[in-house]
Amino acid sequence: MSRSEIQQTCLKLQLNGKVPDTDFLSQFQQIPAIIKHGNSFRCQRCHNQNPRCFPILNSDQQMVFCSECIMMGRLTNKDVLYFLPEKPNRSLAVNQASKLTWQGTLSQQQAQASQEALKALADPTCPHLIHAVTGAGKTEMLFPVIDQVLQKNGKVAIASPRVDVCLELAPRIKAAFQKCQICLLYGSPESSYIPNDIMISTTHQLLRFKEAFDLLVVDEVDAFPYLNNHSLHYAVARAVKSTGKLLFLTATPDKVLEQAIKQKKITANVLPARFHGYPLVEPNFIWLGEWQLALKKRKKRSRLMSLLKYYMTLQGPKLIFMANIHYAKMLAEWLKEIAPLLKVEAVYANDPLRKDKVLKLRKEELDVLVTTTILERGVTFTNCQVLILGAEDPLFDKSSLVQMSGRVGRKAMYPNGILLYGHCGITREMRKARNEIRQMNRMARQRGLLKESEI
Repeated sequence: MSRSEIQQTCLKLQLNGKVPDTDFLSQFQQIPAIIKHGNSFRCQRCHNQNPRCFPILNSDQQMVFCSECIMMGRLTNKDVLYFLPEKPNRSLAVNQASKLTWQGTLSQQQAQASQEALKALADPTCPHLIHAVTGAGKTEMLFPVIDQVLQKNGKVAIASPRVDVCLELAPRIKAAFQKCQICLLYGSPESSYIPNDIMISTTHQLLRFKEAFDLLVVDEVDAFPYLNNHSLHYAVARAVKSTGKLLFLTATPDKVLEQAIKQKKITANVLPARFHGYPLVEPNFIWLGEWQLALKKRKKRSRLMSLLKYYMTLQGPKLIFMANIHYAKMLAEWLKEIAPLLKVEAVYANDPLRKDKVLKLRKEELDVLVTTTILERGVTFTNCQVLILGAEDPLFDKSSLVQMSGRVGRKAMYPNGILLYGHCGITREMRKARNEIRQMNRMARQRGLLKESEI
């Protein structure tokens, strides 16, 4: 942390009403925020080494700042970072009772995956991946693993690249571990760090930690902005203790993860079935022709209009995914005209009402939410239907399509649903996504994990 961040934390915790004094700061170890690295610099918070990301702030004082992590507060080469080392007397012997208050039961495949993760805790040198289909119940599988670390007086962090995933996880973790202090940290004024047993945060917030956690879980490890972001990868590696364990979760591992598994750099297990035992819903491809033109001109006689009219008649909350924010807003306005009795909104990453709109859809106070890919992961709606409009867009790769498809059929009461890929030409990624879903269903059938009535 920077000095100002320590001051803000102290004020929020009511530990100190003034700037932290020398005695207080003496508890912390100090490192320079930015150091010389060859002919350039290196930021010791985000590990940025790109010469173009160190603009000159004051040429007379030879002062530069790191633009890569400036959203977390400006750091210059004149600043100092503070970190509080873990107390050496922290015992990892089993000395506490179970903290788990969750009363549910894991399915056979969930229990098996959980046991494999528990065994993996013994080897801190090798990360472990749980590759589970959307709706497999990854969160519940973590409960025994988290509980074992807590019983050993360890600290746990669950991080995700997506804010929406963190907001979805927090109440579930709090309900499962009611005896624990839980902190939600995602860079909003509403969230702040407090001493905790379990921290739920975005991966960006891990830039604030060093050797802090005995178990660090990265959920949706293949998602933007974590994917291919060296600073965030560095943050994850630094945040876990040398004796701690890294656990990765995803329904769509990328090529890097798949290669690491082949090279035995990480261990992994695959869960091809959802917790309720019904197969993944497979997509239907619907050709719409020039749907963008139909949208712009609001053509009543078009394939797009016919599809939208049908889609509006479906029961339950309805998601419409689009790659373009402008088109998403345009469609939401047209839908209000097409179906005036339905409540329709559009949502996107920088929408100030983003949280409220998602909550309204969950509470069935909205009928339709037109969204970008921000809701492709980590959110669950009962009896949800999904239309991916413009599924041919280059932004929608296999992983993205599989994740969006996974919003359908997640609840045991509503294991089926409508999943449509509206397009103006089938792409390779669309076929790969459909094949991935079918492959997982085949694997689940071969393992006997699907209900007989659905086979």
